Amino acid sequence: MRFLLYNIRYGTRGRRFMPWSGYLGITSANLRRITDFIASVNPDVVGLVEVDAGSYRSRKKNQARIIAESLGHYHAYRSKYRARSIANLLPVMNKQGNAFLARDTIKSEQFHYFEKGVKRLVIELELERLTVFLVHLALSHRVRHDQLGDLYDLVKGTGKPHLVAGDFNSHWGDREIRLFLAATGLKNAGPDALPTFPSWDPRRQIDFILHSRDIRIRRFAAPRVTFSDHLPLWCDFDL
Repeated sequence: MRFLLYNIRYGTRGRRFMPWSGYLGITSANLRRITDFIASVNPDVVGLVEVDAGSYRSRKKNQARIIAESLGHYHAYRSKYRARSIANLLPVMNKQGNAFLARDTIKSEQFHYFEKGVKRLVIELELERLTVFLVHLALSHRVRHDQLGDLYDLVKGTGKPHLVAGDFNSHWGDREIRLFLAATGLKNAGPDALPTFPSWDPRRQIDFILHSRDIRIRRFAAPRVTFSDHLPLWCDFDL
């Protein structure tokens, strides 16, 4: 199977030394570039972080649905903020979330929320032979620590081979998640200290694909494309 992880920054493009540039711009042209790139990778499952579900930026359309229809995939989307949070009351922010795309029929999907943080969503996607968790952790180190504890509780009960992937916002790269890896028995699918941010001059390792020990990674790549401020990650694996 092939899994692709990509923080697409809501389809917007930033510029070097101007990290917030373009953040509120119309995304149609760049989303086509992102969609074409994803199609070129030909993944079986895609984890998308920072998806616009229908603000003015995406012309009121759900980006996950647009990409899924282009690929002929199923999709699952949810806002990354709790229903009663202030963020869900604000324009634009209330259309921000994460999503899965899958070539095969989705057996089940669950949406969990961490106890702490602004971004709290964990999507659990169950396929016939695989479970995948998608996360976008907090910017605060203390809150991330608590979120990793919650994530451990979710992952430890998984009976199938599983992946845990997403934007971990880890200031110290893989060193920050070593205790989580030790506790869960998960392994990093990619090489240690592989920077993924910013895409035009990668210096920080904040995006990860982690896997259970009953999954064998055959190939791993971090293509140097700049359609977002993050590099995408993809891997081929056997169950």
